Amino acid sequence: MKRTYLGEFEEIVLLAVAVLNGQAYGVLLMHEIIEQTDRSVRLNQVHSALQRLEEKGMVRSEMGEPTNERGGRRKRLFSVTAFGQRTLQEIQEVRASFWERMANPLKLTMPI
Repeated sequence: MKRTYLGEFEEIVLLAVAVLNGQAYGVLLMHEIIEQTDRSVRLNQVHSALQRLEEKGMVRSEMGEPTNERGGRRKRLFSVTAFGQRTLQEIQEVRASFWERMANPLKLTMPI
């Protein structure tokens, strides 16, 4: 299977969607990302990343029920697909492999 690569921000958005477990929507994702990364994030950036992830088949969305705090408007809720979960797993494995190699200098092939 051809590997799909994500940019850092897309990866963070995908992780946040996974953490929020089916209850992820734009504003909540924005706040979660700001809290976890301590970086400035705009809502349009989150929506753009969600759109790209949905086009890649890593997240899916559905309209939630109307809510009073939104004046009866519905939220678009996002969840991670099986492909998105596999992609996150692959990313985690690659990163873990690098961290493991760095933590054990005997496995490094080049001097630091």
